[in-house]
Amino acid sequence: MKKEKKLKKPNKTVIGGQAVLEGVMMRGISSMATSVRDEDGVIRVETERLTPLKERSFIFRMPIVRGVINFFTSLVLGTKILMRSAEVYGEGEPSKFEKFLSEKLKIDIYNVVMFIGVLLGLGLAIALFMILPNFLTELIAKPLSLDKSSVVFNLIEGGIKIVIFVLYILLTSLLKDIKRTYMYHGAEHKTISCFETGMPLTVENVKKCSRVHDRCGTTFTFFVLFVSIIVFSLANTFLRATAIWQRVLVKLALLPLVAGLSYELLKLLAKTENPIFFIFKAPGLALQMLTTKEPDDSMIEVAINSFNIVLEMDADPSVPTRKFVTAEKCSETLERVKKALKDGGVTEEAEAEWLVSVIVGKPRSEIEKDETKLSPTTIERINSALKERLTGRPLWYVLGSCDFYGYELKIDERALIPRPETEELVERALSDIGSDSRVLDLCTGSGAIAIAIKKKTGAEVVASDVSGEAVDLAKENAEKHAADIGFVVGDMFENVDGKFDVIVSNPPYIKTSDLDGLEKELSFEPKTALDGGDDGLKYYRVIAKNAKDYLKENGKLFLEIGFDQKEPLIDLFGDFSSVEVIKDLSGNDRILVAVK
Repeated sequence: MKKEKKLKKPNKTVIGGQAVLEGVMMRGISSMATSVRDEDGVIRVETERLTPLKERSFIFRMPIVRGVINFFTSLVLGTKILMRSAEVYGEGEPSKFEKFLSEKLKIDIYNVVMFIGVLLGLGLAIALFMILPNFLTELIAKPLSLDKSSVVFNLIEGGIKIVIFVLYILLTSLLKDIKRTYMYHGAEHKTISCFETGMPLTVENVKKCSRVHDRCGTTFTFFVLFVSIIVFSLANTFLRATAIWQRVLVKLALLPLVAGLSYELLKLLAKTENPIFFIFKAPGLALQMLTTKEPDDSMIEVAINSFNIVLEMDADPSVPTRKFVTAEKCSETLERVKKALKDGGVTEEAEAEWLVSVIVGKPRSEIEKDETKLSPTTIERINSALKERLTGRPLWYVLGSCDFYGYELKIDERALIPRPETEELVERALSDIGSDSRVLDLCTGSGAIAIAIKKKTGAEVVASDVSGEAVDLAKENAEKHAADIGFVVGDMFENVDGKFDVIVSNPPYIKTSDLDGLEKELSFEPKTALDGGDDGLKYYRVIAKNAKDYLKENGKLFLEIGFDQKEPLIDLFGDFSSVEVIKDLSGNDRILVAVK
């Protein structure tokens, strides 16, 4: 008795599954999960909610009838899941004809292909297991003078069906993709068996378990063949159908009955561990040794993932469903991102172009017409960045980098995002900076100005900022571009030594009262890099008061200013030998140049 109890499965479950292309589908009481490992090695997941059997019409629970329904729904569902797994693994590129159907005739090509797949599957089954066995049996029966409606004729035909089925399995297992599918089939069985024995679902535990299972589709297929021998023999004997078309029609008419009876037999035998019934299970279990192969660890991980998700979803109806992230053309991705940003209130189309081009690693000018398919991993990165951008977080913080004067800089919330206007400031300052110049960059932030000047001129550059975090970021950027810059942490001129030929700065110049009314994106940037005090001139006063002490004779000061600050700043720097305000490319007053 003790030995018999050990054989019992304490965690008996109704969860079943199916191997798909590079993955496993698991189906429970009220949910289904398919996990597929894509070309990048990432496990992709798609889930679906199902109507529990107890909530369905009584027809779905009627013996025989439920088997018929299950047989045909499994055929459709199996084809659907196989197609979806192929999409995840980078296959399934639509043809021109498929695009025509989709775009011009508004036909869902996915459903069309699935319908054709089911028809082809049925056609192959009819050819292999109805027409071919009948033809071969007639070749055998003719010299033996066997009556086509006799039991012996039908038994021979049934035996040939089983031989064809076994040969079909053996031949398909020689194909690489099918062999891997059989390995995933083994992972599916071993995972279910591991759960049913009560062991935790780990790769090591699953590896110890059997790869055959009582509820396998292979066993069901064998039962269909076995039951069909009996049913078709009785039917043909009674109806005396002799012509091949008559026999095929009879078999097709009786197929639902065969499927229903086979389903009931499968369920009945799966409920018992009694060795007396093993003789009925043995052929199906033996065939499973052909349709399952020992999986590797990565395949087991995929099967465990699907199983655990189904457990979670069956236990908690609030768990949301998921869809596969599949390969997508670059141009299609760009259009989708443009629409999503526009719908989310981001009207600047260039943002969509930057978002896609930076993540894909291609120039903006190329992506609009790029028909290259992006991998699911790349699509996922784009989707994640898009979702984050729609929260209001600035694009360059989302992407983690931006281009400034031809140099890619790391950028995050430690510093202000460099603007195109500041590039104009650098352009103007470079005309007065040589390799022997000494330059001070006040309020350096990300180090954008300092790095551009150092790389373009080779001058000695010192960069200062009150924020230690900003200086750390600037150092990272300087190291990335091999720019030898002296960094100082201090409030404006604090801790700055010596005199300079040029001082460049983009100080905070927004009025404190205006900060709350700024666009949402600016709320993510450091307030200290924006707040210029009550009138926006706080830091310009500090510069006006102290700059002369740090400038050499005829040294120059280059400052970025607000568009409405020209007049007060000219007055503020009135004691310099000359003061000039230059407009930016948009026609706004933007750059103040003062000479000591």
